[in-house]
Amino acid sequence: MRFIKRTNYLDKLIAFKDKKLIKVITGIRRCGKSTLMEIFQSYLHEQGITQEQIVSLNFEDYDYYDLREPRNLHAYLKDRLIPGRMTYIFLDEVQHVKDFPDVVDSFYIKPDVDIYLTGSNAHMLSSEIATLLSGRYVEIPMLPLSFKEFMEGQEANASLTQKYSEYISIGSFPYAMQLEREAEVNDYLTGIYNTIILKDVIARKKINDAMMLESVVRFTADNIGNMLSTKRIADIMTAEGRKIDQKTVERYLSALRETFVLYPASRYNIRGKQFLKTLEKYYFIDMGLRRVLLGNRAFDAGRILENVIYLELLRRHKKVYVGKMDNLEVDFVTMDEDGLTYYQVAATVRDEHTLQRELASLKLIRDQYPKLILTLDEDPDADYDGIKRRNALQWLMEGK
Repeated sequence: MRFIKRTNYLDKLIAFKDKKLIKVITGIRRCGKSTLMEIFQSYLHEQGITQEQIVSLNFEDYDYYDLREPRNLHAYLKDRLIPGRMTYIFLDEVQHVKDFPDVVDSFYIKPDVDIYLTGSNAHMLSSEIATLLSGRYVEIPMLPLSFKEFMEGQEANASLTQKYSEYISIGSFPYAMQLEREAEVNDYLTGIYNTIILKDVIARKKINDAMMLESVVRFTADNIGNMLSTKRIADIMTAEGRKIDQKTVERYLSALRETFVLYPASRYNIRGKQFLKTLEKYYFIDMGLRRVLLGNRAFDAGRILENVIYLELLRRHKKVYVGKMDNLEVDFVTMDEDGLTYYQVAATVRDEHTLQRELASLKLIRDQYPKLILTLDEDPDADYDGIKRRNALQWLMEGK
């Protein structure tokens, strides 16, 4: 396997280097946050930064267990500051440190200190960091490997179609690429899942019914791309003999969002230019993890492609919604400084009826923003009165 630089994220760290902002890298466990910090530290060395100017701690390493106490951590870091020279502080999985925002803030206000944090739980941003450090940090959300990054680890002449099959099977966690046998991959992904559920969800949220939580995980994994509400999930699961109330579903979904297992896509009324509060779709962080959870039920080429495209859009844009156009749906609407882009996603549109169905909602949109249909069809690109059809794998390879 060839080395994967994660250039998109590295470039962001380089751009914010020495800026008076705390850099917070967030993302699911094992997505590559620690490796990214190591790559960035190597970059610092190349720029002439000495080793004594870099302080790097991983709080999942038992060697640093005592430093989870804020007083101990403060004293340790203070002793390593170099007067008159920039000190780069890296705190990995900082959510394990009690009252860590107080410690971080005490070094933020000192001169010649550049701070980098990672965390595997979004709750620390939504409350713990945000309250004390509002306006003082920048978040760099990190996902597992994109398809383009996955291909960077392959031989130069690798087939896109063949490698896409591997990508959605073994998944996008970087270390999974180094495992040769399917059984090893399955064990590795199962270990990630169990760690997230046991450490990050059940323990943190004090959830008593682990089996019901797992039922919600499996339900949402099995329903990627379907319009859902907490009430609908509760009703369906109760009808299937797993009695659960709406508030419990919301609590579990919130925990799964905070640990980056699930990503919600809210609805946007294109004609009315309004954000809709009712119903949303959920997408799963990794297709290999989903396969391990669901077994033979996991494969649905269209919905898997939709999930892959959604995560790629998150990498390229901050805001991704499900579009509503009258009574029809647009799979995704993205918003950024350049305006809007509309996407339909389908495994194939070679059947004329399927093609017209995918075109229907896009044809109703009268603005001049780009409109794309992405498919796995290995056909030449096409244009339907300004609506472009493209091969999804080629499009994925154009990612940042």
